[in-house]
Amino acid sequence: MAQNLEDIYVQSLEINMIEYLAARLQIDNREALTIYYTSKICKQIHDGIYDIQYLDYKYLVEDLIENEIEKKH
Repeated sequence: MAQNLEDIYVQSLEINMIEYLAARLQIDNREALTIYYTSKICKQIHDGIYDIQYLDYKYLVEDLIENEIEKKH
């Protein structure tokens, strides 16, 4: 049961992150989805590294933008 709740929590977090990422970068959800699922943060969330999944979704998106997207440009 606890794992099911964790899975639901992570799914909700991902939805919030993808929607916020799309709005923040002014891109469509599909592009935001690709950016998110190819990011290091996505892997860290799914691996439960440092309990990163419990941080605020806006903070996580800002971190993703700063450390993964901006460094590519």
